[in-house]
Amino acid sequence: MEQFTPSLLALQLVTGIALGAIYALLAVGLSLIFGMLTVVNFAHGALFMLGAFLGVYFYGLTGSFVVSLVITPLVVGCMGLVTERFLVRPLYGRGIDYPLLLTFGLSYVIIEGVRIVFGIEGMASSTPAALRGAVDLGFGHFPLYRLFLIFATAVVVGALWLFIEKTRYGLIIRAGSRDPEIVRVLGIDVARVWWMVFGIGTAIAGISGVLAAPTRAVNAEMGITVLAESFVVTVVGGMGSLPGAVVAGLLVGVVFSLTSLLAPDLAELSIFVLMALVLLVRPQGLFGKAGLMS
Repeated sequence: MEQFTPSLLALQLVTGIALGAIYALLAVGLSLIFGMLTVVNFAHGALFMLGAFLGVYFYGLTGSFVVSLVITPLVVGCMGLVTERFLVRPLYGRGIDYPLLLTFGLSYVIIEGVRIVFGIEGMASSTPAALRGAVDLGFGHFPLYRLFLIFATAVVVGALWLFIEKTRYGLIIRAGSRDPEIVRVLGIDVARVWWMVFGIGTAIAGISGVLAAPTRAVNAEMGITVLAESFVVTVVGGMGSLPGAVVAGLLVGVVFSLTSLLAPDLAELSIFVLMALVLLVRPQGLFGKAGLMS
């Protein structure tokens, strides 16, 4: 244990936060959709993968990472809008299994579509030139891009919180997640609200893919593992809880990172052990499941 200096542990902790930022973004999208629509979106990982591919494609096409970061979530979000309107909406009221199975099948359609369009070998990704290099944090040098990941996640989550907490549409979303019938009585088109929420949730999956692309291999299978990890985060935080998604995402990232340093062979297992321990103590997750912003 002598080689595990405080500086090394501190660097590994920040690495875990950067990794957890991606988990948090993905889980926020999942929790937003589940909290409002009670739909378990199994296509979320495939949409994350699609976002990564489109991010690399648009970056190569335009030469601007910022443009890619704007266009990609819009494209993925529009795909989510179409999916909700024509595929998911007809299944409302038929039980939670129907949308789950539909999105599960849709994920494979997206994966095969990406293989056809972009090839089976995936795409080479690179860190934007302006975000290369490292920053001295006082206890060691840390990659600038990973710091950008943390910052970008904070911006997205903060913007989503302001939207839900401070806008009229956010009020409708929170009310609709608790009692959609009352919202209908007030003359509000709940179907349109659900449509918008599904689009926002999928757009967040898209922006997660863009942000993650420079840090991992971009291939058609990359969403499968991420989906399982995202559901772990969602369960640990509490199904439907956005604060829970953020806290659990960062917690899972830190646990994975520290375990990778101390016991690399147990890193993959560690997050599932964490989930089991949390569920033993709090079966509803850290932040419960009382509502969208519980």
